[in-house]
Amino acid sequence: MKKQNVFSPIPPDIPDEIFETIAASGTVRIERIISRGQATPQGSWYDESLNEWVILLKGSADILFEGEADPVTLLPGDHVLIPAHRRHRVTRTDKGEPTIWLAVHFA
Repeated sequence: MKKQNVFSPIPPDIPDEIFETIAASGTVRIERIISRGQATPQGSWYDESLNEWVILLKGSADILFEGEADPVTLLPGDHVLIPAHRRHRVTRTDKGEPTIWLAVHFA
């Protein structure tokens, strides 16, 4: 049994988002995502084949859902369920500190 902590280690420089699978079994995958100022490229959308429940643990972020006028702002403790094939994009993550997400992907 190996103990881990979702808040560490966080590299001081995060030029690209970091995606780390914490656990996976069948159609369920739990991952830690670390961002610092990254956003989905303009014109690009996530269109996942699985449902995704995401909670923001640290930092802040904005997610825009296709067809919506305004993004949803997430602060620590905020979570959202994104149904499969609900197109969305991250328009902003905190530049001043790491943004840590926990995402659960499932059928």
